[in-house]
Amino acid sequence: MRTKVTLVLLFLNVALFFFIFKFERNWRTERASLEARRRVLGAEAADIRTLTVTSTAPGGSYRLNRVGENWQLTQPLDWPANPNAVSRIIGDLQILDHETSFAVADLKTNGQSLADYGLDQPKLVVTFTNTPDPSPAAANTPPSTVPLLTTTLRLGDTTKIGNRLYLLSPDGERIHVVPRALADSLAIPLNQLRADSLLTIPVYEARSLRIQNTTRVALRRDPATPRWTFDTPIVARANKDAIDLALGALGALRAKIFITENPPATLPSAAPSYRITVEGNNRRETLLLGERVPKSANDYYGQIEGRAALFTVTIPTGAKSLQETLDKAQENLREKRILDFDPRAVTAITLRAPNAPGQPTLTLQRLEASANSTSEAAWQIIRRATGDAAPQTLPADRAAVHRLLEQLNLLSALSFTSDAPTAADAENWGFARPEREITLTLAKLPTAAAPNAQPSTLNSQVALQLGLASQRDNNAYARVAGAAFVYTVNPDILRLETPTTPAAWRERTLREFPAGARITALKLTDLTTAKPLLDLTL
Repeated sequence: MRTKVTLVLLFLNVALFFFIFKFERNWRTERASLEARRRVLGAEAADIRTLTVTSTAPGGSYRLNRVGENWQLTQPLDWPANPNAVSRIIGDLQILDHETSFAVADLKTNGQSLADYGLDQPKLVVTFTNTPDPSPAAANTPPSTVPLLTTTLRLGDTTKIGNRLYLLSPDGERIHVVPRALADSLAIPLNQLRADSLLTIPVYEARSLRIQNTTRVALRRDPATPRWTFDTPIVARANKDAIDLALGALGALRAKIFITENPPATLPSAAPSYRITVEGNNRRETLLLGERVPKSANDYYGQIEGRAALFTVTIPTGAKSLQETLDKAQENLREKRILDFDPRAVTAITLRAPNAPGQPTLTLQRLEASANSTSEAAWQIIRRATGDAAPQTLPADRAAVHRLLEQLNLLSALSFTSDAPTAADAENWGFARPEREITLTLAKLPTAAAPNAQPSTLNSQVALQLGLASQRDNNAYARVAGAAFVYTVNPDILRLETPTTPAAWRERTLREFPAGARITALKLTDLTTAKPLLDLTL
């Protein structure tokens, strides 16, 4: 019984495989052949390079060219095309199927002509070019010398029944009835066909930023680090976060209206009010802003360098806006933090008060620690009084030292007082005898390539001077040794954060008990009288 069942199942499997192999393949072949017969375009639509649409509707004609992988509008204006809109048009052409078709030669038999289908003077004419399929003989031919094949489609009237229209084949021998969706995608308004973005270099790619109006500001990014610096009008550190925000705001600008009639007397390319250049990886984009649009507070005439198209663009105004950044780029994009150091690299802090005679120099020194535990390292006070043979050392309050390092790292300019002060200016701001001199000794930290290495013994120093103006103005002034810049800072850095007395930095903990220790008795004694004040057993 089992043998019979097995043989029957085997026979049925063989029959099924034979059916699939013999008939199913033929059905699929016939279906593919039917779809191919319904397809209006073939290989000529596979690699479209240019596309021209000529329309009887006003403003409906345009031309697109493909440059590399990007599409460019060349008519009626020179501007990048919207990739989504172009992809829809190309896709509709490549998958265009007809519902039915008939030969043009049969029209005379029925007493008809192309005019009956609106094809003698078509409403839309689509012409596109593509590269031909490569042949072995042309395998070594440069792409620029390969001739392009031209294909033309003519779209006529809509059918009386159904949402379809008539289309004349490229060879002019057949009339196809195709969906109206093709005409809808080809008749896309110009404001949807063009890209509305102005500057397309993303923030992460930007390598340089130049802003020129009444002054010229140039910034560049260090290729090895994310740091930005000013090149002009001064050489100074720039604020990365502020620059990223500015680049993001520039990337968000959109062309509002393209001007084709009544342009301003002076084009932005001839006399720009602002010239904004962003450089990326082997490319550069420049936005030129000209005059303000009449009766508009925020709109400017604009052009992209190298393109003739004229448009209007809205520049946001107000506090911390793009307009303010452009007008005050030298100040708003500048790094306001005065000191540039890593608190983990500090091995010593020296505090001096030159304007307080007799006040000894105080040094906070970090004790030895492993490279990965510098935050847990102990600190000590080194006090060098005048006439002492040897310095005095005391344990320092680690938390207080860390607060000082944090305050110094975050110390920011309230304003940039002067970038080139004279000797008289420096004396007026209190730098002849500063209220405080703070010197940081820095060790080179381990790198990512050697994370377990010990800090380098080749130390560097950063010295900060803090002064008060000869005529007190509730401000303190700061400058870094070796740099000319003078900053206005909060005077609390003098009164609260940088005292030079050892008591301010001394360790408050008298004795640290080991983990798990218990206090069993407490006794207090007056040392002057040797009398016990308190004697408890717990």
